[in-house]
Amino acid sequence: MNNPFENSAFDMTSLTASLNLLPNMYGKLESLKLFPQKSVRTRNICVEEKNGVLNLLPTQMPGSPATLGTQGKRKMRSFTIPHIPHDDVILPEEVQGIRAFGSETELQAMANVVTDHLQTMRNKHAITLEHLRMGALKGYILDSDGSTLYNLYDEFEIAPKVVSFALGTTTTDVKRKCLEVVRHVEDNLRGEFMSGIHCLVSPEFFDALTSHSKVKEAYELWQEGSALRNDMRTGFTFAGITFEEYRGQATDMNGNVRRFIAANEGHCFPTGTAETFVTYFAPADFNETVNTLGLPMYAKQCPRKFDRGTDLHTQSNPLPMCLRPGVLVKVAI
Repeated sequence: MNNPFENSAFDMTSLTASLNLLPNMYGKLESLKLFPQKSVRTRNICVEEKNGVLNLLPTQMPGSPATLGTQGKRKMRSFTIPHIPHDDVILPEEVQGIRAFGSETELQAMANVVTDHLQTMRNKHAITLEHLRMGALKGYILDSDGSTLYNLYDEFEIAPKVVSFALGTTTTDVKRKCLEVVRHVEDNLRGEFMSGIHCLVSPEFFDALTSHSKVKEAYELWQEGSALRNDMRTGFTFAGITFEEYRGQATDMNGNVRRFIAANEGHCFPTGTAETFVTYFAPADFNETVNTLGLPMYAKQCPRKFDRGTDLHTQSNPLPMCLRPGVLVKVAI
């Protein structure tokens, strides 16, 4: 029987490459491609803020002295990238009696056992990253237990924006509420561009929105009545905002189910931006990865005491960031 610890096909480099190639089974925000990846060489990053100063230039008589340009103030903010390790074990019972099947060799059969474990471990990292990214869209990056890792509003010294849609009132002008969100986002782009505004909302908010008297007719006529025939929870555009129902949730280490978006709430953000959202990845804390560019995930293995199985170790060091938290808007019923 092949021992994966003794074969180069199962070293750190190979396992890490295999782990990062496995399909991502979870992640709405991953599918939106909202947070591009950026690899860094250290566990700490610095975000520089420079407020550009735009002035109206006065006319001058020919030969008059020109006006002088003023520079914006700069601020440096430091963030530590979270370290997320996860361990698993392959017991001898899982590989005992492995024999060649069809064209498989014993090594290939052993690789399938390792891959099954890596896929499960990758899924846990994927949903954790989804949770962190959702926190970045809220302006509050949270740990798995609900504690705050970073309050982006405090870090960037701005006040959060909340718009109450008052959907329980039939006379509410929902279009005006949407335009309030759109104008706030546009005002806070600060030189950035966008292709649109997306809003991930709880099921309760989506139902209240699409059944509101001021929205219902537009919802039913959306794309020539497709809302009457299809499930439109994947996206309905009204007054410049695409509303989408989001039901992401996960169970923490204590067995508590945590919803990524609270009931009766939603979170708006711009799409198609260039430098507003990013996910930083730091290198693993292995000897061979010191000062290298970080990868999304790493995997390593070692034999258990008395060779009673093989320990698998995976880790990810991600920090999703919104570098312009002023563009984030929370909406409520």
